[in-house]
Formats: sequence, structure tokens, C-alpha cells
Amino acid sequence: MPKRERVMRMSVEQPLWRALTGYRILTMLYAIGLFVSTNDEFARPWVAIAYYAVLAVWTLATLPRVANAANCTKGFLAADLAIALAGILLTRVADAPERIDGGNPTLPSIWTAGAVLAFAIKGGWRWAAFASTLVAAVNIAERGAPTRDTVHNVLLVCIASIAIGYVVEVARASERTLARALEIEAATRERERLARDIHDSVLQVLAMVQRRGTALGGEAAELGRLAGEQEIALRTLVSGGLVPVSRVSEDAAQGAVVRAVEEPDDPHDPNAPHDPNAPDAPDGEAHAVDLRALLAPYAGSKVTLSEPGAPVRLPPLTVRELTAAVGAALDNVRRHAGENARAWILVEDEPDEVIVTVRDDGPGIPEGRLAQAEGEGRLGVALSIRGRLRDIGGTADLISVPGQGTEVELKVPKAPRKPKAPQHSKDVRGKAEKR
Repeated sequence: MPKRERVMRMSVEQPLWRALTGYRILTMLYAIGLFVSTNDEFARPWVAIAYYAVLAVWTLATLPRVANAANCTKGFLAADLAIALAGILLTRVADAPERIDGGNPTLPSIWTAGAVLAFAIKGGWRWAAFASTLVAAVNIAERGAPTRDTVHNVLLVCIASIAIGYVVEVARASERTLARALEIEAATRERERLARDIHDSVLQVLAMVQRRGTALGGEAAELGRLAGEQEIALRTLVSGGLVPVSRVSEDAAQGAVVRAVEEPDDPHDPNAPHDPNAPDAPDGEAHAVDLRALLAPYAGSKVTLSEPGAPVRLPPLTVRELTAAVGAALDNVRRHAGENARAWILVEDEPDEVIVTVRDDGPGIPEGRLAQAEGEGRLGVALSIRGRLRDIGGTADLISVPGQGTEVELKVPKAPRKPKAPQHSKDVRGKAEKR
């Protein structure tokens, strides 16, 4: 069964919530420490003590509220800002007038900025502007008149909170755009997988029915004509809903996101190929398959197979996809180079990778033919060869000189890695046109 791919999103604003949590704790301790060092100068220190007791309990009890955006509700933000504003107004009750006129800090001091920053992270720059405006108004009311220090402090809080709110909004928009792009890429890869399977099975059968029906004549010819029409319609559908491989970005924001591939729906299915990267596998080598055994059936009177004397072990999924790509390349040789064309398969077991080269002595591929075939919906090279290798972390290079044959070089790394778009459908080595 096919595996399901999902995109695990990483919130770009989560670090800001963690920073806000630490900021609230540190500024609470700072405000209390500031009072302890000058408590004998307060006119009514018991008012300050009562306020700081409430502030400490509130700050510690509401830490889960500033852990993420979901917990930070509008009600909490309103209550949090109310405690900050109340502390500013209580300063005139608790402290001596001459100290207030001298520019001494308010009871909550810089803790007030934490309440405004919570607005900024939660709702963006507009919420930050609203909260900072209230703080500015209450600060001016507490001082009795706008002073240079008061204006300086409230402007600093206002500008900082609005800037942070704007950055949060931009980051959220970028995160949504990136998530959408990754979803489109995942959907494109799934369409490629389905198109490859259709190309390797349904289209081949329809093409064969058309050819045989035309050759037999009579009612079979009509059946062949209908099969040909369905092949054209299906091929158009497959190619029309597909983003060409050459235009799919392989490296789109792979560092901003984390991809997780779930295990098959039925892990006990005996027909499902074993994934050596699955958690229950002690190591990839324990389930490795000898590539030579699967390539051996391709050897014949017109196909020469050259392979190392020692086993060439690779993960089962890698071997299956690599073998299918070799089969697709040989199908191209039989169909486009002629029945009398010869082909050679060379297997090279390098320290870090395995290289399989398929070469023929046919007429070669005219320049531009591959792009034309891809536009016509004939996606053998694009999907059955390059698509398979890309999905298992490998590469496929095609070199063709008119009149000198074609060479397809397939490279796969030995190090186990999870495929980008796993497939578990049955491979059908082909009879359809692939170029």
C-alpha cells in the first residue's frame, strides 16, 4: 500500500513565546528587587508589597498562557494589561510624590512591556499599537504631564512592540506560503507516481490492444480503435495534470520544514516490500538485496550484462526502483532502436554508490525529441527512469548522439535514505512508448 506523506510544520513564532515567558519572569524579579532596594523611601510600602504579591502570583500562574498563541486568549491579554496599568496608577498611591516627580520607575517597571509584547505576538502590529497607546496614556496620567523620560519610555515600548508585531505578521504569511508550496510539491510528486504507474501498466495495455486489434481486423479492429482513443484521452489527462520534472524544484525550503513518512497501513502485509529505514529494522544491511539477481533476467542474446563478481547489495526499495528503471531503458531500446539493436548493461559497485549503465547501438535520439515526447504525454524517460531515480535519492543521465546510440547512466547512493515519494505499486516492465 502506498505510504502517506505529511508535512510537519514548524511554527516560526514559537521561539518568540518562549522568549516572552523568560522576559516576564526576569522583569518580575527585577521590579521586586528594585522595590526591595528602595522600600524605605516609599510613602506606603504596604501598597507596593500587596501589588508585588499579586504580580508574582499572576506571572507564575499564567506561564502556560504565554506558551503559545492558542493559550494566549483575548481575555488573558485584557487581564494581563489591566494588571500592568493598575500597577502604574498605584505608583502614585504607594510612592512619595517627590520620587515620582523625580522620574523614579513605576511599580511594574519594565514588566509592562511584556504585556504589550504579548499583544504584538498574538495579534500583530495593530494589537501592539492599541496596547502601547493605553500604556502611554496611563503613564502620562500617572506623571501628571508628559515628561521627557516618560515620552522616551512609552515611545520605545510602542515602536518595539509594533515592529515585533509586524515581523510576526510577515513571518506568519511566509509560513503559510511555504506550507502551501510544500503541499503543492507533495501533491505533484503523488501525481508523478500515479502517472508513472499508469504509464507502466494501463497505457501499455491499451497500446497493445490497439496494435493487436488493428492487425486482426474485423470487430477486433473496432476494439483496437476504441482502445486507441482511450489511450490518447488518458495520456492527455496524465500529461495535463503533471508538472514536468525539469520544473520541480528539488531544494525548495528543505531547511524550514521537517518531513515525516508514516509506516504502511498494513505493516504485516507479506507482499509489501520491506523498508530498511523503518524503526524495526536493526540495520539496512540485514535486509539488503543483491542487485545482480534482479538484473540477470534481462540478459539475453541481444542484451549483455556485465557485473561484479561479488554481490551488489542495496535496500529492497532501491533495488526494485533501479531494476524498473533499467527495464524502462531496455524497453526504449527495443521500441526505438529496433528489434536487431544490441544493448549492454554495466554494473559498477563503487565505495559510496552503485552505477548501472545501459548502452545501445541504435540510431540515437534526435535533439529535442525528449522534450517533444514529454509534451505529448510520453513520459517514459521523465518518470519511469529519471523520476524513479530521483525518488530513491539517485540521478539518471542520458547521453545520446545521433547515429552513435544512447547511453543511460543510473547512479544510486549506498547510504540508506528515505525516498521523497515512496511507491509500493507493482512495477510492470514495459511495452509502451517511453520517449
